[in-house]
Amino acid sequence: MRPLPYPMNPESSVVEVTLESDLKNVEVAEEITRRVAGTAGFDEDEQHRIEMAVHETMINAIWHGNKNDSSKNVWLQFKILPDRLEIRIRDQGTGFDPNHVPDPLESDNLLNVSGRGIFLIRTFMDDFRVENISGTGTEVTMVKNLSSGIQTKQGGTDREHESHNTTS
Repeated sequence: MRPLPYPMNPESSVVEVTLESDLKNVEVAEEITRRVAGTAGFDEDEQHRIEMAVHETMINAIWHGNKNDSSKNVWLQFKILPDRLEIRIRDQGTGFDPNHVPDPLESDNLLNVSGRGIFLIRTFMDDFRVENISGTGTEVTMVKNLSSGIQTKQGGTDREHESHNTTS
């Protein structure tokens, strides 16, 4: 395992770490995520959502991708950009197609104990992509925009933009 990026200074724009495929390293990835998301400027609620997305992706990479094989690694990269945070997580598995993952909201799947990770990741992040890299593994890219937590009045609860017809 490479040394962890502690302490992280605000000028850092890229943080990379490689972790062994061991479920205990999910917590390590969460701690790194918390620090990076805070440095990027996300509030506590958004930091938690980003952590949960990384948590789910790490479990998928370790358990499903690397088949819990401790000889394989999971690579993480966090890139802080002025308007967003990009997170890449790569396993050494054979890959999968996220479009073939059953919808956890379908009635047949509501009581399943697993299968909600991709749904949660898509809910918490602004962008989610999966790429199968031949001979290397599966790489998940997640993006969280810095402005996504800002509430605007475009199409919101204020309805002044709608026409009001008072004739019946």
